[in-house]
Amino acid sequence: MKKIIVGIVLVSILFSCKDAKETKTEKIIGVSKKTIVKDSVQEKEVVSEEEFKNDFDILLARSYRSYGEENPAVALTKKWIDLYEQNGEYYLGKADFKIEKGFDECSGDSLVSVLAKNKSIIFMDLPDLKLGKIKSLKIEEDKIWPDEKVTFTFNNVNYTLRGEGKVLSSEMVSTDDNTEEVFKKVENYKLYLSTGNTAEKLLLSEESFNDTFVKLIFAGDIDNDGKLDFVFSANRHYEEERVILFLSSKAKSGETMKRVSEIAVGFDC
Repeated sequence: MKKIIVGIVLVSILFSCKDAKETKTEKIIGVSKKTIVKDSVQEKEVVSEEEFKNDFDILLARSYRSYGEENPAVALTKKWIDLYEQNGEYYLGKADFKIEKGFDECSGDSLVSVLAKNKSIIFMDLPDLKLGKIKSLKIEEDKIWPDEKVTFTFNNVNYTLRGEGKVLSSEMVSTDDNTEEVFKKVENYKLYLSTGNTAEKLLLSEESFNDTFVKLIFAGDIDNDGKLDFVFSANRHYEEERVILFLSSKAKSGETMKRVSEIAVGFDC
């Protein structure tokens, strides 16, 4: 009788341990599964927030590589607007250009070149812009290095650009007009903008550059709203031409201006 009782107790203990083990295992799997789903959703949300989509397209007066049947230059029409410089003044006019086709040895595909009649800064697919001469500022300092500030005054409002980042090295380099200037190798760069009535906001940022840096190539009123707009050259390496357009009329509440379009063209071989 004792043996029977002992046997029953042992069996009960074994089943209890087995149930407890299975219950514990199911609980761990459930928590693990929930965590994975949560992480994957969060990661997707972060990626979507970082994606930038142009409000409208811009193009440069340059050559573009074809990839099969696709080439960005074919989108350009006479309805686009050309921001161009003439004798130190800036104008908006209907795009005046011609197209030449060639062959690119590096890509092994065709090449389409946009040849502008004027000294074009950018072509914009924004036909509603008012044509003619526009107000602009003379840019004395086109690079805002880390720990430097540049202030522009436009229609009695001060616009201050401030640079942040880590300077790895500094040297004197020759420019295209045979003068010398300081060039700095920078990483983790951030450019901030503040005005007389708005708090400082991050305008653009780059983790690193390869023999390049951010350069302000235009400051003026493109959209005719009485406020300043910017065009930056922001090549990330020496085999890329990248331009970013900021317009004040597209700014959200509390902002001075908004990045509305950018184009990046690689010409590596």
